[in-house]
Amino acid sequence: MSGVSEPLLQTIEPDEVEQPPAPTNAPTTPRPPAGARASTQQMATNPGDAESGIAGIFRQSAHPVVLFFLYLFRIAAIAVYLLCGFFTQNFVVSTVLVVVLLAMDFWNCRNVAGRILVGLRYWNQVDDDGESYWVFESRDPSRPANPIDSRMFWIALYAFPLLWLALLIVSFLKFNLSFIPIVLLALVFNVSNAIGFTYADRDAKERWAKASSVWNMGGIGGQLLGGVVKNSVGRIFK
Repeated sequence: MSGVSEPLLQTIEPDEVEQPPAPTNAPTTPRPPAGARASTQQMATNPGDAESGIAGIFRQSAHPVVLFFLYLFRIAAIAVYLLCGFFTQNFVVSTVLVVVLLAMDFWNCRNVAGRILVGLRYWNQVDDDGESYWVFESRDPSRPANPIDSRMFWIALYAFPLLWLALLIVSFLKFNLSFIPIVLLALVFNVSNAIGFTYADRDAKERWAKASSVWNMGGIGGQLLGGVVKNSVGRIFK
């Protein structure tokens, strides 16, 4: 039997009250044990049970506004793509709305959401010789990201490219060739951010691992040097 750290108040069952004997010809149904009735009551055992759902996610988030706009732009782009045909038959208007939302999402994810939610940023830079290369920035690991913010950011980063890929397959199956360029553009934006932040995260982990190993080697070297100096001084004055 497992121990209980706190007393369970108001859960003790009352004693069984003796009932008069039932007639012999009446059917009798066995009563469930007292413990079985008490076990039907569900109680929250950890704070996560009480902080569930979308409202709980935003309450636990350190940057709920940034997280809200990250999902707003991405969901809005897919919603306009799917539902715009019910409100207007103008293909140009639908295309412009989806492209504008995709561009806003791309800029927000790369420059705002990634930097604030997970402490990562990337961009492509061209040097004086005309060669381009990727630049990655990461936050100091002593300031870790909020677990909810980090989890929701990576879910959005990888889930929405899969949704656009599914829409691309549907467009091919339904022969909606006019919508394929929009879906391809959405895939380019979403996959670019996914690849960029994946490499930025990998670069940050490798860089901070090397830095920590250098610090550890420096500490070990300092201890060895201190021991050698102490032994040498001890031999001189012995």
